Amino acid sequence: MGKPTGFLEFERKKVKDRDPLARVKDFSEFLLPLSEKERRDQGARCMDCGVPFCQSSYGCPVDNLIPEWNDLIFRGQDYEAFLRLRKTNNFPEFTGRVCPAPCETACVLGITSPAVTIKDNEAWIIDNAWEKGWMVPRLPLKRSGKKVAVIGSGPSGLAAADELNQSGHEVTVFERADRIGGLLMYGIPNMKLEKKLVEKRVNILKSEGVNFRTGVSVGKDLPASELLASFDAVLLATGATRPRDLPVPGRALKGVHFAMEFLAANTKSLLDSQLQDGKFINAKGKKVIVIGGGDTGNDCLGTSLRHGCVSLANFEVLPQPSSERTEEFPWPTYPRLFKADYGHSEAVARFGKDPRVFSIATKEFLGNDKGELTGLKTIDLRWEKDEKGAWKMTEIPGTERTWEADLVFLALGFLGPEEELLKGLAVEQDPRSNVKADYGKFATSVPKVFAAGDARRGQSLVVWAIQEGRGAARQIDRFLKS
Repeated sequence: MGKPTGFLEFERKKVKDRDPLARVKDFSEFLLPLSEKERRDQGARCMDCGVPFCQSSYGCPVDNLIPEWNDLIFRGQDYEAFLRLRKTNNFPEFTGRVCPAPCETACVLGITSPAVTIKDNEAWIIDNAWEKGWMVPRLPLKRSGKKVAVIGSGPSGLAAADELNQSGHEVTVFERADRIGGLLMYGIPNMKLEKKLVEKRVNILKSEGVNFRTGVSVGKDLPASELLASFDAVLLATGATRPRDLPVPGRALKGVHFAMEFLAANTKSLLDSQLQDGKFINAKGKKVIVIGGGDTGNDCLGTSLRHGCVSLANFEVLPQPSSERTEEFPWPTYPRLFKADYGHSEAVARFGKDPRVFSIATKEFLGNDKGELTGLKTIDLRWEKDEKGAWKMTEIPGTERTWEADLVFLALGFLGPEEELLKGLAVEQDPRSNVKADYGKFATSVPKVFAAGDARRGQSLVVWAIQEGRGAARQIDRFLKS
């Protein structure tokens, strides 16, 4: 796979980023592609490793045929690489940009050398396919006469809709927002995933026969009973959109927001008016603190910088990770490592230091007599293992601090799907409040109702959502044909 000696001849080379101080002035994508020669060299680095862990359960959830399309990149067989990639992944233009690439941490070459640039190679294949005009509608050969409703147009719902439509079923996707895409549209900022790319891909689905209904909240605008009566099968792909809160004194002060309130309103205003309508939370001239790390916290950093915040801090309750693998994260598992994402790098360029503060807990939000946020109080934490080897957190006396803040964004993850629709359909929920549906079967406790993605398995990655959508579609197709 690839050039037999490629991993010895060519160094790992990732796509380049635009200058941080330049890119924070706009919301355009900041990645600059490699040349064609450089990309083929990167494909050549894929070694004939015997057991490609990159496409195993440790690596790619959708089982991308990674060594095969790396080899095709190296050999210049770009159309074949596109066909191989599309065989397993409905939306590589999304995962090639936003996936954390567990495939690369499972790469065999990564044991002793820098891993193959799998994620960048994937993005290049699909971007090249769009450029060459290979991404065209594929119309189903025949229709089954069966109708399927998909509730939610995020990556799981769209993947299921694509698969079910290709199987010949009539698919209608219901989305309560004004645009299709769910998390892809309003959860991920434009500089990370340009919305014109999402819209372009959705237009292909429309051309292939998928029906989309926006501005429809199932359970409110459309009774769940009516939906069940009108369709032969229903898929719940609503995501896990109930945010985790931080119930400390002062939480109700003006200026404390959930991260998605900030990110979604910003993207909608950007698309509607280029931020001219003022219908978003503006961080310009504000002292901003983001509580919680991960992708969502990082996106809050990048968005605040683009608004023009005057200071920026990012609190994480966990300790700073190691920069190298530890015994807790042996190869080929996905490790928790200390690394700088785009928002961190931009903050360093703008303010001269990394915004992250580790092992810290917020105890109270502070405000003025107008009910406006002015700051918060924190305490440092100590993490130690108990006699059973489990990590325990304790507060360190005397480490209390007060921080100034005009805006605080809570990026603490999500607790599960919103329950109003689930109760309307009377589906059973698991102990974590997700829809109860066995993996591999995706069937809920209600006949002909299925569930997939974050609504079923809890908050996870876009690539896992796609995998779930594909799996649910397979089971729905079998159900409709039985």
